[in-house]
Amino acid sequence: MAPSFDLWAKGSHKGTPVVVKMENPNWSMFELEGPSEDDFLIGNTPTGSREKARGKNAKQLTWVLLLKAHRAAGCLTSLGSAFVSLGSAVRRRVASGRTDADSTSSNENKTVKTRFYNCIKVFLWLSLLLLGFEIAAYFKGWHFDAPKLQLQYVFTSPYGVRDVFDWVYTRWVLIRVEYLAPPLQFLSNFCIVLFLIQSLDRLILCLGCFWIRLKKIKPIPKQDAVADLESGENGFFPMVLVQIPMCNEKEVYQQSIGAVCNLDWPKSKILIQILDDSDDPTTQLLIKEEVHKWQQEGVNIVYRHRIIRDGYKAGNLKSAMGCSYVKDCEFVAIFDADFQPTPDFLKRTVPHFKDNEDVGLVQARWSFVNKDENLLTRLQNINLAFHFEVEQQVNGIFLNFFGFNGTAGVWRIKALEESGGWLERTTVEDMDIAVRAHLKGWKFVFLNDVECQCEVPESYEAYRKQQHRWHSGPMQLFRLCLPDIIRAKISVWKKFNLIFLFFLLRKLILPFYSFTLFCIILPMTMFVPEAELPAWVVCYIPATMSFLNILPAPKSFPFIVPYLLFENTMSVTKFNAMISGLFQLGSAYEWVVTKKSGRSSEGDLVSLVEKKPKHHRVGSEPNLEEMKADLQQEQEQKARKKKHNRIYTKELSLAFLLLTASARSLLSAQGIHFYFLLFQGISFLLVGLDLIGEQVL
Repeated sequence: MAPSFDLWAKGSHKGTPVVVKMENPNWSMFELEGPSEDDFLIGNTPTGSREKARGKNAKQLTWVLLLKAHRAAGCLTSLGSAFVSLGSAVRRRVASGRTDADSTSSNENKTVKTRFYNCIKVFLWLSLLLLGFEIAAYFKGWHFDAPKLQLQYVFTSPYGVRDVFDWVYTRWVLIRVEYLAPPLQFLSNFCIVLFLIQSLDRLILCLGCFWIRLKKIKPIPKQDAVADLESGENGFFPMVLVQIPMCNEKEVYQQSIGAVCNLDWPKSKILIQILDDSDDPTTQLLIKEEVHKWQQEGVNIVYRHRIIRDGYKAGNLKSAMGCSYVKDCEFVAIFDADFQPTPDFLKRTVPHFKDNEDVGLVQARWSFVNKDENLLTRLQNINLAFHFEVEQQVNGIFLNFFGFNGTAGVWRIKALEESGGWLERTTVEDMDIAVRAHLKGWKFVFLNDVECQCEVPESYEAYRKQQHRWHSGPMQLFRLCLPDIIRAKISVWKKFNLIFLFFLLRKLILPFYSFTLFCIILPMTMFVPEAELPAWVVCYIPATMSFLNILPAPKSFPFIVPYLLFENTMSVTKFNAMISGLFQLGSAYEWVVTKKSGRSSEGDLVSLVEKKPKHHRVGSEPNLEEMKADLQQEQEQKARKKKHNRIYTKELSLAFLLLTASARSLLSAQGIHFYFLLFQGISFLLVGLDLIGEQVL
């Protein structure tokens, strides 16, 4: 029991008795009872008693204040200890980290990669030099009032300046006003115009999505197609080819193969191709064994492995479409290795093709089994929810065109063949075939109510590589497709939509202004205050756009601020990828398979357990059990391995650049700019130290 101390006489207890509770390492204080009525009747008490009471009250007040001060000191000590612990954890993680230079792919030109980093370093060192110069000027009497300068201290001597420093700083101000501010202001205004155009485009998309919800508009298949499905085997059941391209993805092959083998479709009307590009012999044998199990269950499934693995995923799909039995199929459904379609997937997508001979693609939306795994997956969920709910749905309803997502879609094979088939010329073969099919007049249907579960990357390293491919590929494709778009026999509006909206605005302008405006121009205006960047550009419009982006995922609303900061942070990777793709630099053709964790939803696990096939060992591969044991032992060893962080030099350099600019903004009392630069710099710092998402083995 905590000891208590009676601080006053043993008589009647007046005032506020206090119990001091001793705890390790701190102690706290509790009030047991309030003052009695006699304490307020001082006028009716003798003078001696009144003085005595005042002494007691003063002593009580002193003790209470001392206890509260000690409690506050204890809280500050605990807070300090927490920061020290956090700093130690960061130091340990950074100590085990590796720079992004260590992971440079052999396909990437290191000279090209370091050129962008060197440009950022030049801005960083220049900003540090200017910050020291500005601080010295501030203490010399130069007072700043953003964005104007008060020059009452300049011309104070007959020679125009007080000393050499003032003369140098005066010349620096004149250089800013005459030479630096005009081009910087022009570039700033140009980016603001692009920003407003892109914001207007996003607002129109959101209004279109609101109209779709208000009017409850959605693609509906023909009634006779639905009736045919319900009539049984004699209904509308065309021959469907299902393809699962994969490459060294041993974490997810079982659940994806199990999901497609459980599709509710007549066995005689479905053929499943497992397109394995794995170069790991163990993974190949495991996938072969899984295919063999389902073959023993009567599933029409085949295993294909390429000897010459050219063209990445596009080459794999192109090779598979060359098989002789494909000519008997009318449609092809494509799923990546981590996708798990529901059993009724084909019944909800294929009917949209009946009596719609101009429909070439039916695309379903994605849902994510690991969207709540960490902060990185939550932020990705916000982005992808907006992409499907707003961009894909609005373009599908009003334009009958959108970019194929590469998976969870059903193609009419005739549309693929007329459009030229799969081409290996870019790393976005899905967007490539979609654009060529659109130029041939094929229409696309997007089903927002049909979901296919998959995974999002859980580590920043995997997410960064994925985003690099997704943003360099469209620029490659734009250079290749622009002549075809201009020559195509389609309406002027469709050409405008493809060139300006689909490619330029959403694939080029968005990463360009995001990086240039918020990571370069904004810090520069802190050191060249004659070039203004309005507060509404820095705060109000980005906040509004982030609010619109987060509407399709309302449960993610508490993450609106991290989302805004993280999107600006990712602009570095996206800008670098866009430049690489536009100018055909070394990293533009880099393809890295996104790392999977092999997570499944509870519903999928239950479904697979209920429909688990019987294990027939006839004809199984020799020594397979031994290889499985070796694989399990290898996975256990990996689990015991120490995880490490990547240290991303570009992000770290930009973090220090933004933090330096935020320190400069304090001198001119620019509140909104200071807070934006401060928090954006911290965001870059966290990402640069790889403190977001899972660590890498």
